[in-house]
Amino acid sequence: MVVLVVGILALAGLTLDGGLALAAKVKANGEAQAAARAGAQAIDLSAYRNTGTLQLVPAQAVADAQSYLATVGASGSVTVSGDTVTVSITATQGTQLLGLVGISSLTVHGTGSAHPQRGVVTVEP
Repeated sequence: MVVLVVGILALAGLTLDGGLALAAKVKANGEAQAAARAGAQAIDLSAYRNTGTLQLVPAQAVADAQSYLATVGASGSVTVSGDTVTVSITATQGTQLLGLVGISSLTVHGTGSAHPQRGVVTVEP
């Protein structure tokens, strides 16, 4: 009977804690996407005004993305490659029922990338 109860609690824990982990992953992906968009706004205005070319200021893009992450209470890595800002977040989600079987937390990862776009209503080439 005890083994059966532990098994049922473990299955319930997988359902409950799996849902919490999925929600944490969605949140991490959203925060990573938003941070990447914040970084992608760091365009080189002088190059844009002189040549019409959208290019990033890499150091400013990293700083803007990290600033956004700090604002939402997340931490992660930011890379700039060409005109693309990529943000990766790793977060830990505590468990509710899986702690009964020795799993106290689950790790989730979120990734997002963005690049600057020209246009107000639609994206121009």
